[in-house]
Amino acid sequence: MKKIGVFIATCSYLGHVPIAPGTLGSLLGLGVCFFIRLTGALYLELLLALIIIGLGVWSAGIAEQYFNKEDPRVVIIDEVAGMLVTLFLIPLTFSGALFGFLAFRFFDIVKPYPARSLERLPGGWGVMMDDLIAGVYANLVVRLLI
Repeated sequence: MKKIGVFIATCSYLGHVPIAPGTLGSLLGLGVCFFIRLTGALYLELLLALIIIGLGVWSAGIAEQYFNKEDPRVVIIDEVAGMLVTLFLIPLTFSGALFGFLAFRFFDIVKPYPARSLERLPGGWGVMMDDLIAGVYANLVVRLLI
């Protein structure tokens, strides 16, 4: 189960890319959102986001144990989930996607309250929650810009 958890947490080992793995995870989340939007089914977008969040909490907790480190850099499923939250119900025009991506990366890096304090939650919850909050903040900012 450890290998499966690490595989999921690192998004098929993409998190092992040495340069900007968080940005890569965010781009992956953007791509996932584009593909799911092609179905035209809003419920699938919500369902997929919930599944990724659940898998992220589980797999990030396993990855923390495997790497013996809190929030290992190679874990990028949290960025995928954060981007799905960022883009939820946002029109995926070029500007919507660009502003969403930039806003999410900003909030993910800066971690305004309560994001930074949520990193202290145990296991995979701490890994995921700061990115989910960053996604909420980014979603609200993009809504204001639109």
